Amino acid sequence: MQEDINANITYQMKPFQLAKYFSLTSLLVIFTSLIVLSLFISTGAKKVLLQKSEEYAQLVAANLNHQVFFQFTLPVVLKEGRIQLREERQYSQLDTVVKNTIHGFDIERVVIYDTEGIVTYSTDRKMVGQKNEKLGEKFKNALEGNMASKLISHGGTFLGLELPWLGGERKLITYNPMWVEQPFTWKKGRILGVFEITKDISKDYESIAKFQMIVIAATLGAIVFIFVLLRLIVKRAETIIEQRAREQKELEEQLRHAEQLATLGEMVAGISHEIRNPLGIIRSTAELLEQKIEDPRLKGFSSMIMEEATRLNAILTEFLDFARPKTVQKSECNIEEVLERNISFLEPELRRLKIEVEKRYETDGQLLRADPDLLYRAFLNIFNNALQAMPEGGKLQIRTFVEENGNKNLKIVICDDGRGISEEHLQKIFKPFFTTREKGTGLGLAIVTNIIESHKGKVRIKSHPGEGTTVEITLPMN
Repeated sequence: MQEDINANITYQMKPFQLAKYFSLTSLLVIFTSLIVLSLFISTGAKKVLLQKSEEYAQLVAANLNHQVFFQFTLPVVLKEGRIQLREERQYSQLDTVVKNTIHGFDIERVVIYDTEGIVTYSTDRKMVGQKNEKLGEKFKNALEGNMASKLISHGGTFLGLELPWLGGERKLITYNPMWVEQPFTWKKGRILGVFEITKDISKDYESIAKFQMIVIAATLGAIVFIFVLLRLIVKRAETIIEQRAREQKELEEQLRHAEQLATLGEMVAGISHEIRNPLGIIRSTAELLEQKIEDPRLKGFSSMIMEEATRLNAILTEFLDFARPKTVQKSECNIEEVLERNISFLEPELRRLKIEVEKRYETDGQLLRADPDLLYRAFLNIFNNALQAMPEGGKLQIRTFVEENGNKNLKIVICDDGRGISEEHLQKIFKPFFTTREKGTGLGLAIVTNIIESHKGKVRIKSHPGEGTTVEITLPMN
């Protein structure tokens, strides 16, 4: 039975253990997905940034082509017949036109190549006259009238993620054709060369990196919050399932106990008649013998037989009281009258043991709906235990009062100043058949518990060795 209970508890706990592992795994999976999503967003943002930067550079190139042609090329050709940028005056004039045109456009460098790839102009004058052997296909595409671009990137990334604190450079170089402008028409003339425009887009990438970090931080914060919330829910669910498992265990223990009682009840009911009839004959025969025998020694034997027969009958009665289902016949009863019946019945024994009874009845005669006969039997067991704990005399205190703490309850407190009970025994005294007395059955307090619980009440015992015992009984009055 215990193995089944433990197995059931383990089975109920498995889903929540899995939930804990699932929550941790989910955090890792979601975090990985977050990185992938950030990379996806970052890649998309970079593509958009490059496209916009290319369009921006193309606009700058068109404007530059227009200004250079009408403010430098055309005037110089008409005035001087040819262009010679080696002359300081012509170079300075072109440099002024270019720099005025790109002013405010955040352009880092402008280079003008002729059709052979030789630098005819550059904002970096050291490059003028040099031939660039590494121009490649993008330069050729520009000579064919198409814009081409390339991204130069140095550092600033980790595992594909843009990290602003790592620095790094991002430069976009675009190659745009330089053509002859035809006034009053949208048509382009022949291609004279190529504009190479270099734009530093590091700050734009830094903005993307910051946005990416904000997305990661915000999403990670939300994930951590959800994870903590999930763990709290799982923890709460574990507490609930553990509590329900304990309740189920208690119910199963009660069921097992009820099954034992049912078996015991059937057994006791079956043999009680067979035992009590011979027991009655033995006792009555011993009484007759005692009356007819004159020898004092033999009379002692017959008295012993009657005493043991009486004790066996009492034990059998206890077994029947414990095993039989208690049918509560409730009626209006005064708990103090029930206690007085007990005291009256025990009066001879109280006198013999020289036990003083101290009573404090504080219910003001309030009535309780209960079964007075069952309560009488419960109190009788408690009083018997108290008397057995004071074989050399002492004081027995009885107090009754009504307690109102949300619910209205009647409390009965019975104290003795006897031997007391050890902590080890205190945890076992309500278990059936547990006893510290040589001739006890261990059913007295079990019977008390059954009767009080059948009235929806509670029994509580406090005791320390050498300091006596206090039994506190709570009975609901509602």
